[in-house]
Parts: sequence; C-alpha cells; structure tokens
Amino acid sequence: MSNRGFKKGLCAFFLVLFTSFILPAQTDDRKDAVPYKLEFNDLAKRWDEAIPLGNGIIGSLLWQKGEHLRMSLDNVYLWDLRPMENLQTPEFKFSWVYEKWKNDEYRDVQEKFDVPYNKSPAPSKIPGAAMEFDVAGFGAVKKVSLSLDNALCTVNWSNDVTLLSFVHADKNEGWFKFEGVDKGFKPVLLPPAYNVEGEDKDDSPVTGKDLRHLGYSKGEFIEGANELVYIQDGWGDFKYKVHVVWTYENGNMIGKWSIDTSLESPKDLEKSGLSLSADESDAGFESAFKEHADWWEEFWGKSAIRIPDTVLEKQWYLEQYKFGSAARSGAPPISLQAVWTADNGKLPPWKGDFHHDLNTQLSYWPAYSGNHLDLEIGFVEWLEANKKNFKRYTKTYYETKGLSVPGVTTLTGEPMGGWIQYAFGPTTSAWLGHHFYLHWRYSMDRDFLKDHAYPWIKEVAVFFEDISIKNESGLRQLPISSSPEIHNNSRKAWFGETTNFDLAAIRWTYEKAAELAKELGKDKEAKQWEETLKEWPYFAIDANEGLMVAPNHPYEDSHRHFSHIMAYHPYGLIDYSKGEKERQIIDNTIDNLLNVGSDYFTGYSFSWLGNLQARAFDGEGAANTLRIFAENFCLPNSFHVNGEQHNRGYSKFKYRPFTLEGNFAFAAGIQEMLIQSHTGVIKIFPAIPKLWQEVGFEQLRAQGAFLVSAQRKGGKVDRITIVSEKGGVLKLQNPFGQKSFKVDVPYEVKDDVIIIEMKEGQTIQFTS
Repeated sequence: MSNRGFKKGLCAFFLVLFTSFILPAQTDDRKDAVPYKLEFNDLAKRWDEAIPLGNGIIGSLLWQKGEHLRMSLDNVYLWDLRPMENLQTPEFKFSWVYEKWKNDEYRDVQEKFDVPYNKSPAPSKIPGAAMEFDVAGFGAVKKVSLSLDNALCTVNWSNDVTLLSFVHADKNEGWFKFEGVDKGFKPVLLPPAYNVEGEDKDDSPVTGKDLRHLGYSKGEFIEGANELVYIQDGWGDFKYKVHVVWTYENGNMIGKWSIDTSLESPKDLEKSGLSLSADESDAGFESAFKEHADWWEEFWGKSAIRIPDTVLEKQWYLEQYKFGSAARSGAPPISLQAVWTADNGKLPPWKGDFHHDLNTQLSYWPAYSGNHLDLEIGFVEWLEANKKNFKRYTKTYYETKGLSVPGVTTLTGEPMGGWIQYAFGPTTSAWLGHHFYLHWRYSMDRDFLKDHAYPWIKEVAVFFEDISIKNESGLRQLPISSSPEIHNNSRKAWFGETTNFDLAAIRWTYEKAAELAKELGKDKEAKQWEETLKEWPYFAIDANEGLMVAPNHPYEDSHRHFSHIMAYHPYGLIDYSKGEKERQIIDNTIDNLLNVGSDYFTGYSFSWLGNLQARAFDGEGAANTLRIFAENFCLPNSFHVNGEQHNRGYSKFKYRPFTLEGNFAFAAGIQEMLIQSHTGVIKIFPAIPKLWQEVGFEQLRAQGAFLVSAQRKGGKVDRITIVSEKGGVLKLQNPFGQKSFKVDVPYEVKDDVIIIEMKEGQTIQFTS
C-alpha cells in the first residue's frame, strides 16, 4: 500500500471494516462496570506479551519461559543513577553548542554529547528479578485471563491447578495463590542477567544494552523455610531487596512478594520484609484481595464509556487499566515502560527513562477528561520535587534565569544526554507546564493555581525572555531551535529561525502566564507577559499545506513526531473555534500530514493523529486512525510496540520496542471524540462517526471542573447530567440541534451555547 494515498486509499476499506463492528443498541442497565477481559488459550512466551499487573510502584509480568511460569518483578525506584561524565565538563553549555553549530563544527557536539549516551549503559532503569514455578506437570494451559475490573490474573491448567495473582493496588506487595498443588511445589527466585556467561551480540539503546555492561557484582541469596531473599548492590550506595514468602493450606500454596530499594527506604532496607503464617495465609490473601478490589472498584467508578465499536471500546478499557496500574500520587511519573521493565537480559528500550519531548506528556493526556486527576497529580508532584535539580541545570547549561527541564531525565530529574536538540531542548519546561495548566483547568483548585501552576509557568516565561535574542526585524527568537525529531541529531536538526514547535511552546507560555496572572489579580505581571508575547513572531504557515516545520521548511517527509503541529494540538493556539481562517489552516495541515503519508509513523503517531482528527470534528477519520493503532501497533496484551506488526503497509517501522505513550494517547483520542472543553465551551459527542447511533459516557471531566454524563439514542442526544465541583458558569454547545430540551434550572442561549450559572456541588440534568 502506498502511504501517499493514505487518506483516500483507506476510505472504502474502512467503511466495510467499520460497519462490521457495529453493535446492537446498549442500555443503561448493563451490569458489568468493565465489559472486557484479556483472555488467551496459553501463556505468552515473551516478556512483552505477558499479563501486566501493577500499582504505580511495583509491577509484574506473568508469562511462560520454557517449562516454567515466570513472574518478572519490578519497582519504579530500580535505577542506576551514575552520572554521565561528559555532562560534568566545561563544554556542557548551550553557548558552546551554539558556537560549534555556527562554525560548522557540529561533529564535536555529536561526539561530546550524543555518542556517550549510546555507549554508556547508565544511567538507566534496571530490572528487579524473576520468580519461576515449574509447571511442566500441570498439563496444558486451558485458559489465561486478566479481569480488568479487579486486576486479577487467573491461569487454569488441564490437571485442575489454578493460579490467582494480583499486585495489591495500594501496598508494596504482589500475591499469588496456586490451588491444587503439593507442599513440595515452590518458587525459584532468579536474578537479572548481570553476571551470565556468553557474548553480547546486540548493543543498541533501542533493543537494550546487555545488563553485564553495568558491572554489578553477584547478588546475595538467602533461603529460609518457605522464604527467599535476594539482595543486589547497584551503582554507588544503591541496593535493592526482593523478598518472597509462602505457605501451604488445604492443597493450596499462597504467597506474596515485594521489592524494596535504598532510594525509598535507605535506613530500613535490611529490616524491611514480609511475613505470612499458615494461620493467616488464605485469610490474608482474601483480605488483601478485597482491599485491592475495592481500590479498583473506585477507579472504575470514576468514568466509563459505551461506544458501538468493540475494537475501540475494548482498547480504551485496556488503556484505562494500564493507567490505573502505572500511575499514582507520590510515585514517579510514567516512564517509557513504567512498572514493566524488560525481562530479556537487557536494559529496557531507550534505558526506560523519562522522555519529556513527547512520551511523558502523551502518557497523561487521558487523565484529564478521563477523570483521574488523583493519579495524574503524581506527574506534577514529581516535577515540583525535582525543581531544584531543574533550576541547577538551567543555570549550568543555559546560563540563564528561569526554568528549563532536560528533555531526557533520570528518576531524579538529572539530564542523561542523547540527541541534544531534544535531550537538552529549550522548550521542554513549557510543554511540561501545559500539564500544570491542565490540572488547574480541570480541577479549578485555586491553591494549586497559586502555589504550583502559575509559579511554574512564570519561571518558564522568565527563561524564554532571558535566552532569547532580538533579530533584525526587532522580534525575539531563540539563538537556534529544533523540532523533534526532524533531521534526527544532525547539524540540520538545528534551525536558525525559531521552529513552530518551539514557537508554539513559547507563545502558549506567555498567553497562559498572562491568563493565570489575571486570575490571581496580578495585573501588572499579566501586562508584562502580554507585551512580551507581542515581541515573538507568528507561526510559519504555508497557504496550501498549513503549519510548517519552520520558516522556509515545509513538512514534506513522513515523520513520527508531529512537532510542527503543536500550536493546534495540544496547545489549542490555533483552533476551529477561532474562525474560518484557522479552520483552513487546520484542514490544510492535517491533509498535508496524510498526503505525505505514514511511512515513518510509529504507533503513537496514529494515536496522536486520532486526537488531531477528533479535534477537527472528523469522527470517521479519528475512529479509522485509532483502529489502525489498536489492530496494527499493539501486541496481544495491548502493549504498544512502536512498529507495525502485521505488514499491512501502514509504516516502514517493523520493530517492537515497548513504550506506553501510544497506548495512553489512544485513550485520549477516544475521549476527544466524546467530549471537548479546551475552548471553555463543552461539546458533547463532537467527533463521532455518523453510524454511531447509540453512544454514552459517564463522568468524563471537562475544564471548569464539571463532571459530564451523556447518552445518545437513535442518533439523538437523549440525556445529559452535569455536576459542578467548584461552581461557575457552565457553557454547553447546544447538542440537541433543533429539538427542544428540558433542564430544571434557569438558562440562556447565546450563539447556540447554553449558559447556566452553577453552584458548587450542584447537579443539573438535560433531557430531550
């Protein structure tokens, strides 16, 4: 298939494919809160196809290796934090990079900063251990299932042995229960391949460097009665402890495991541990599972959707499940693989780090309208906790005031290097600031606005003012600018004029700094930001092709990262709501993206494209694109692996490095089809296909801290319920068309927008 004909060539194919997945009308009396499971007839034979369990801190992957059932055990604090020596040198300055670029000596920069990232095994996320059980005598596997509603994995064998396993949603413990086994049955604890013999044949950061490069000594094993302990020393003073205990009761083996690290509890690591007596084993399992299931019941009660497309609906629920397994308040942000580090004798793809040039940001997109701010807050908590490190980096590398954040960081926010246009990109802190803004707008938490959102965005604005220079036209620009990841890490990847990517971040920062300053009554500061915004140019736009990469640089080669489109999405600086001129820019931009083709898209590109199309109210396009993602770029367990897996012509990337951002951007795309509020006006079902006659959702969150539930029957909106958490003016685009509607409070209609003054905690209902 030619990707240049991507847009037109798919229309007929997807019309047939789409209509084949239409479901009968669904009603409100559907009993299952989560109507889907993961079910297989056998255990996965690879770690990246395993059943994933997790709680934001620890995680496990359940699969089969040889004749053994294997649980790959992980903890987000398992990190090798050795510093990059090349970042401790006098050349670690943006001014040095700029001079080398200007003098056409850029190879010096690549050798100094790009190459060491590829050669050095660390800093990096590292694996924990694996626990194995000999299941050769159990016969064939009859069924493997993961119940999304309570995050319980069940495995049934032909000789009637059953395994139940879960990672406690709120404690540092994973549980397992084998039913129908003898007392001689027990686990084996295996270390990662830090010391195995043999030769490493693959040494790429993408596929993962061999763990032996870390140079660790052999760990210590302690075996007791129904107990296993593994203690591993890492770099410096770091160490971690894996602890497994089990007991037997009535033909069952019941056990639990934990991983503790010196980063979490440096004084108590040796004392930490588990206990499990025969008297409490079964009761302990049931008690822990009830606590765990209660947490998941509350999680699933936050939001739900009903759409007449089983592929998209199931994928959405799978993404929600993974988000609930990977995000927590008080935990580090979702990294590339979160709590599911590779278990293949190698470091995880791209060292399992925090990529802030796209990956962390996309991972949190679904949290806002998906109504999971209680989990999303962990992201901004981590950013605040590491602000001191970011400020030091800003002063050291950029030699400026204000706030910049490395584009690629360790667990503690330290820079890691890599392609420095993005690893040290100047506008990363602005895109991260977007999440502070979103948290404020979706929560309307004024303390958060005053103490966190505005201070962060203000310091980013100060940084842009300090780093920028005035050009011959008297306008501000960055000395050099980039657009992830156009031209990779070559000298050409730096542009002499500010790219649309950087410019979008900068213009958004000043616009929102002024908005938030006004909200806080800081009119003088608001005026300062408004005046500074006027000193920056507008975007580079082609009359026919829309948003460009930079002035005189059109988007003309297929690329995975839509960095040139950021002004449209996610920032919303260019939007359909602003009139015909901007609608034409958006249409031209998306058309050009599709016409250039998807040859060099990855999976997350399709997820992001679905969001772009939904925001342009193209329901058919969004549904088709998101289906391509779900059916072609995900493994059977739903993990996004970047490359196309079935050779259907959607992408020339055929590899399979697992990362999560594509999964979560998919969920955001579905939500964008169902509700939008980024303009301050709530739109219900703004981008659903015409064939979706029966659609509904419960408690999706809108900006302004409104919780919205809606139902569409027979192609018409039938019911809308809105709860205002903080009070304020509700603006709702009239979703009833020419039909009359009823609402039990006073309202006015202006330009087809229903306006209602709501009180804190008030609930209103619309009916047709």
